[in-house]
Amino acid sequence: MHTVGQYQIDIYHDETFQQASADNSHHYDHVYFDSSEYILPTMFGIKVYRDEELVTTAIVGSIGGGTTNHDKATIFEADRFLICCSDTVFCLSIPDLSLLWKTKADEATCFEIFKYQDSYIVHGEMEITRLDRNGNIQWQQNGADIFTTLDGQGNFKLTDDYIIVTDWQNRKYKFGYDGKSHTDMQQFSRRK
Repeated sequence: MHTVGQYQIDIYHDETFQQASADNSHHYDHVYFDSSEYILPTMFGIKVYRDEELVTTAIVGSIGGGTTNHDKATIFEADRFLICCSDTVFCLSIPDLSLLWKTKADEATCFEIFKYQDSYIVHGEMEITRLDRNGNIQWQQNGADIFTTLDGQGNFKLTDDYIIVTDWQNRKYKFGYDGKSHTDMQQFSRRK
């Protein structure tokens, strides 16, 4: 449960939800799904409470790879929040859970999202993406392999000047916040 001002927001997996089914465990005021003939790999139920009373509910779902619900997959702001769900970042208003925007930010899976100045950096499986406040893609960069490591540790880091990311083959990439690639990692490593 996350607290934003006077509201509490509960986000949870609801992988059994089916639109237009009377047998769902949860019923939602808003359903924000990509249209697809396939079963969505990730669906997050969202409930907003105020003083322990339910205000509204929504469910988001998208195609692409599965996403887990963890602290680095969401960003909470005063009147809205962003959540990574499969290949898409959803931005919903607080408290009414209106869909402000959604952006496909990776070809496969959005792992994490970080606030950077007045924009957001998305660590995706295939791409590193910078989104503006309205969900528009400012730039995207990809590598020779997926942006994760075997153990999933230490594969993504934001520094003051660069985004450092490691791919599956342990190749390191350095991107500026302007989206430009800086490939001389040996020189960078010596300056640390």
